[in-house]
Amino acid sequence: MNILKVLNDTMRYLSEGATALFSPNHDEYPNIGVQPFSGEPYSEWISSSESPKKSK
Repeated sequence: MNILKVLNDTMRYLSEGATALFSPNHDEYPNIGVQPFSGEPYSEWISSSESPKKSK
């Protein structure tokens, strides 16, 4: 009888997790839209293939 209770509790635990995982999300984020960029772009792009200049 105890084995059936453990099995039932395990199945309930797994099914509740699967339900939460695959249900539609209920996130309540505000609708703010796309935020415009109001800064200045960095004008000197440094490529990762360039080696840094050594100072003498």
